[in-house]
Amino acid sequence: MSAEIAIQFMTMLAFMVFAGRRLMRYLHILQQDDYDNKRLLSWMFRYKVIDKRISIILLLLAAGLYFTEAPSSAVNTVLFLIFSIAYYTESDPRKAAKKAFILTTRARRILIAAMLYTALLGLVGVYFAQPAFWIIPVQLLPFILIIGNLTLEPYETMIQKKFYSEASARLSELNPTVIAITGSYGKTSVKHILGHILKKNAPTLVTPGSVNTLMGITRIIREQLEPNHRYFIVEMGAYGPGSIASLCKLTPPDYGIISSIGHAHYERFKTLDTVVQAKFELAEAVIANRGTMIVHEKTLKFRHSQSMRHKNMDSFIACGEPVQIKDPKSAQEYSYLTPDDLNIISVEQTPMGICVVIEWKEEKYTLRAPLYGVHHGHNIALAFACAMTLGMDAKDIKTALASTPQITHRLEVKQQVDGSVIIDDAFNSNPPGFRSAMHVMRILADDREGRAILVTPGIVELGEKHDEVHRTLGILAAEVCDIVIVVSPARIPTFIEGFKNMDSGKTLQQFETFAAAERWLIKNKRNTDVILLENDLPDLYERVLRI
Repeated sequence: MSAEIAIQFMTMLAFMVFAGRRLMRYLHILQQDDYDNKRLLSWMFRYKVIDKRISIILLLLAAGLYFTEAPSSAVNTVLFLIFSIAYYTESDPRKAAKKAFILTTRARRILIAAMLYTALLGLVGVYFAQPAFWIIPVQLLPFILIIGNLTLEPYETMIQKKFYSEASARLSELNPTVIAITGSYGKTSVKHILGHILKKNAPTLVTPGSVNTLMGITRIIREQLEPNHRYFIVEMGAYGPGSIASLCKLTPPDYGIISSIGHAHYERFKTLDTVVQAKFELAEAVIANRGTMIVHEKTLKFRHSQSMRHKNMDSFIACGEPVQIKDPKSAQEYSYLTPDDLNIISVEQTPMGICVVIEWKEEKYTLRAPLYGVHHGHNIALAFACAMTLGMDAKDIKTALASTPQITHRLEVKQQVDGSVIIDDAFNSNPPGFRSAMHVMRILADDREGRAILVTPGIVELGEKHDEVHRTLGILAAEVCDIVIVVSPARIPTFIEGFKNMDSGKTLQQFETFAAAERWLIKNKRNTDVILLENDLPDLYERVLRI
């Protein structure tokens, strides 16, 4: 092998190693958006994701070569150094990302396909040894990833059909009681609480974490559903009309729970009416299966949900506060709750947890759980109604609730070594939960005679409600908090505006990154402080590719 070929080989190798690391970062974003090419493109254009650092270096090198002649071996040597350094300075999403990138089998296939296409461009670049040309493959990497994903779509579809068929057959064979849960928010918490209750009664499989997509649920059924499982609790996410219906075809529900209708993921649905129709696809499936629907009464204030319940009264149980609502047309008062529904009499947050008093079928129950956030009172009520409908004894449910573990990253109260308290609400992304979290923070801070400190980048996927919701939250923060730390302030200017307009004299700090906010906290926090970490932007909502 000649020296020239050896240098070309080393340059090609350096470029491919760098490209592999960069492609993984783009693939990480694609993975978080369920391998949706359109959403990746939208993210790229929204945040103007283009390479600057390496492209500028290559451009300067090309300009220098315009005035001086250099042999191709020397040019390739410099290119080798550029791509080698670029690789070592490129962060690894498997280690550096908030939500770690997992190189699944599917992700690996997409990466390999993209690397093959990248290699073709790399070979052309090595042959011509022109620095300016290398800017093209560097800039095209995200589009090459999309082409790789498109290339594999027919194969992925075939694999998914096979896995789907296996999961469907297994579920049909083992035939557990299927309880499906959906909602704009609260569904993961209801799943967590109900799963804990039912596990005290019989073997129960619960979809883990936030697994709520078709292939995610398929994988859980294939890998974890066992013959002894009596109950299967499945969380269902809606990414548009038809999502819930397709999940119900895989897991025909015997019971269903709809926790809420709200503005979470609003930018995908555009209107609340669309959200209602999407979520109540679960009710359609449960009714068709002659099952029972348990819904929060606030989900019934829409025409579509009201009509469905009116036609199927025996199939619905509503849970909520017995508030009379005046009909603007008839000027008559009415309630979405009937005598057969569950009334939430009171919800009290204490430093030790939540206390809920409910009334159902002429019986009153006091339910206690070591959870934080008044919204959990409603989640507990939904879980209680479902467990009772399934035949559990009220005493057993109350005993189970008393030992409910905190929900990871959802108002999870953590005592720190230095005496301070962290409220980890990193996975929260809805307005009611945000307000509830600030309420908890204030209660705990008052109990400790400490400061209430809020750290937040705001909420995502609110669509046209983004500014309105954040202005309201900013006003509340000025009333409740002693110190507010805003991360990525450019995202939520109305939050800052609302906070400042209150002229409360409270402290406002603004940082571009969580790391900067963390450094400020380490330097300034006290051992009596209660610090609320409210929401943590997914990687795809931050300018993580500083390139």
